[in-house]
Amino acid sequence: MLAPRVRFLARRMGEISMRSVLLCGWLVVVVAFGALVDVVPAKSAVAPSPDTLIAIALRRAPSLAALRARVQAARERVRPAGALPDPTLELMLQDVGFPRWTVGEEDMSMIGPQLSQGIPFPGKRGARRRVAEAEVVVQEHELEHLRRRVAQDLRTGYARLYALDRERRSLVAGRELMSLLAETVRARYSSGSADAEAALKARLVVARLEERLDDLVMERAGVAAGIEALIDDKSSMVQDEVVSLPEVSVPPLPWAPVIAEGSVEVVVQRAQIEVAERRLRAAGIERWPDLMAGAGVGLRGDRDPVVTLKLGLDLPLWGGSKQGPLVRAAAQEVVAARASLRQAEAASRAEAARLEAQWLRSAQQIARYSDTLVPQSSLTFDAARANYLAGRGDFAAVIDDLDLWLAARSGLAAREAERYTTWAALQTVLGPHEPATEGSEAR
Repeated sequence: MLAPRVRFLARRMGEISMRSVLLCGWLVVVVAFGALVDVVPAKSAVAPSPDTLIAIALRRAPSLAALRARVQAARERVRPAGALPDPTLELMLQDVGFPRWTVGEEDMSMIGPQLSQGIPFPGKRGARRRVAEAEVVVQEHELEHLRRRVAQDLRTGYARLYALDRERRSLVAGRELMSLLAETVRARYSSGSADAEAALKARLVVARLEERLDDLVMERAGVAAGIEALIDDKSSMVQDEVVSLPEVSVPPLPWAPVIAEGSVEVVVQRAQIEVAERRLRAAGIERWPDLMAGAGVGLRGDRDPVVTLKLGLDLPLWGGSKQGPLVRAAAQEVVAARASLRQAEAASRAEAARLEAQWLRSAQQIARYSDTLVPQSSLTFDAARANYLAGRGDFAAVIDDLDLWLAARSGLAAREAERYTTWAALQTVLGPHEPATEGSEAR
């Protein structure tokens, strides 16, 4: 009678101990999960703001330095474009008894300098100078366009770093959580209340998360290298974590009229039309003949010197084969520039439609992730984990819900990065609308 009772009590004590172990394990996992979800991996510092990186890039980017030099070169060409041609200095010898020297003996024998100066037809110098000035304007607009493109590339890379770092934060939390769950599964397997498949799957999930973390390290290194190339810096300024994106603001929708009017590509093409039209006017003026003026003095020894004055005019005998084709070519350049403007305007309208759709999509998806996907995936994962630890669920459901939880958090970061990238593209088209507030996390 005593032995069965002892065995019964021992079995009940074992069950109670196992339940206590599982309950304690469940509490540890829940507490650890809550602590891990919002824990940022330890970093010594955070990455500089995008505005800080842009300021450095605008000072140091080699592409900008090269274009600034070209702009300065174009400015230097304005004054020479309207300058007079260099005068010509000649030495004249007129010897009546050549090869016998007769200067000073014969009245018509003389020697002396002569100076000639070419004089462009009135209006030519001004037309050439105006063409050079218009080319400077084009170069300045292209420099501004490149400045905006450098800023956009930096912001796009910065947004990508943010998405990767947010995904890494979620993966680290998921890996630590699965490691704790794996210990619980192993304890249940040792007690015979779980099968080997659950224990193997737990280790497999941890390995998959570590694989993705390694991929993130490599992917992030590539994006960071691209940013460092833009700022021409090797000090690893973006190796630290990007914890937030700046808040941004945009003009009211629709953007098509604003972009069609103020797009930097459209502005450049309008400047190109001005250059082409000034070249056409200059080519028309170039048909007119240039003038030439000169003066000389002939020395005749003891006799009085002879002064020579001359005025010449170019004969445009070959204008039909030279200036005529140049005028027609300049006219075709005007046609091409106007066609390019229409193309730029059409492209700006298409870009406006694309950016509008992308901005609205990002805002809608961010709201969906924030209001539904992220909180619901967290609740679903909590429920699946609790059911499994209580012995009422399957470990495969825990894994599936973990994947949903990770995908929701990574998806939210990707949508936030997409919205910031769209704003960066809009800044490239229109220029700054309102300054971003650095240090505040975008919703």
